[in-house]
Amino acid sequence: MLSRAADLPADFDDLLSTDAVDELIAQRGVRKPFIRMAKDGELLAGERYLSSAGFGADMPDQIDSAKVLAEFAAGTTIVLQGLHRLWPPVIDFVAAMVADLGHPVQANAYITPASNRGFDPHYDVHDVFVLQTAGRKHWVVYEPVFVDPLPGQSWSTHRQAIEERSREEPVIDAVLEPGDALYLPRGWIHAAQALGETSIHLTVGVSPVTVHDAVRALIDELADSPQMRASLPMGVDFAASAQIRPIAEKALAAALDVVGSSSSDYASAVADRLTWRHADRTRPVAVRPLSTVAQLSSITSDTVVGWRGGLVGELCEHDGVVDLRLREKTITFPESCARALDWLHAGHRGAAGSLPGLDSADGVVLARRLLREAVVVISESQRAPSDPAHVGESGRPE
Repeated sequence: MLSRAADLPADFDDLLSTDAVDELIAQRGVRKPFIRMAKDGELLAGERYLSSAGFGADMPDQIDSAKVLAEFAAGTTIVLQGLHRLWPPVIDFVAAMVADLGHPVQANAYITPASNRGFDPHYDVHDVFVLQTAGRKHWVVYEPVFVDPLPGQSWSTHRQAIEERSREEPVIDAVLEPGDALYLPRGWIHAAQALGETSIHLTVGVSPVTVHDAVRALIDELADSPQMRASLPMGVDFAASAQIRPIAEKALAAALDVVGSSSSDYASAVADRLTWRHADRTRPVAVRPLSTVAQLSSITSDTVVGWRGGLVGELCEHDGVVDLRLREKTITFPESCARALDWLHAGHRGAAGSLPGLDSADGVVLARRLLREAVVVISESQRAPSDPAHVGESGRPE
């Protein structure tokens, strides 16, 4: 889908400008793999644009701005990767997209010299939003030769089919100008070339969670079944597929029988695995250590706290305590904190002295500990809402 700037509420200048690219290259100490360079469809060797930064910063994988200048002036495209971890406006933008879409999101930038291209026709294994921020770029888009590819199903295995498809009539043949946006579902073939000036665009990639991911989670869960861990028969020639087929049929039937006997339990287990996979593939909103430590001593009963945006956690009550399971640790609380923890985990925010199930003093103690553990953050408004909004795992209102 091609969307023109005139049909959108705003442009993308606030996300990444020409000056911002220069700042990232010249002043931010960006290192490989957060930068790549490509020309005529091929990646450049790192030594062409990287070097040590001298005394006190002698790591050899940092940007050498003079080398980048030489390559860029010679027609090489700059690729800035992982801007959702480097550049504050893009960090915030991607966090909002994760909240809106649910699926993991990343952002790269492509800075292409005038009248040059970076890559040959290809497809991506994730959905892509192309946001043109500066200059113009000519895009051609073709129908897929392989629909909805998964991460391991690279376009390079379909190179010949892609070459043939790229000689056909494109679905989209258009010039993107600043403020224009192009959406490409995974698998759609595309190529782009800058026109008479430097082109900058953001590629915002969305990694879809698929049915295949759910099935893989089920396979992992089946490893807990003794029946599924049983060895296949001995004395079989595994090089002869005719001998293996009846064994495979029995194994598949056994797996279906195990799942069918307790499908509800397995559905819950798969859901849990997908939740923790999401936690591994995304990051919660960053905390500021120095200001957080300063806030610890100033928490009062009126301090408004809320769950940290994007933090995935699971609460479990047992033996008179409550465990809060996070991605990298488990924190244990007295059972008396259960209602307050449930309330915060559900996405509410409120004054520390008014947390459900606790008196004012205990609420302040809990809020202080959760703040120290980077579970909650202090609300900027410092006022508890009369009707707390429910928010998702991202910490943004649903």
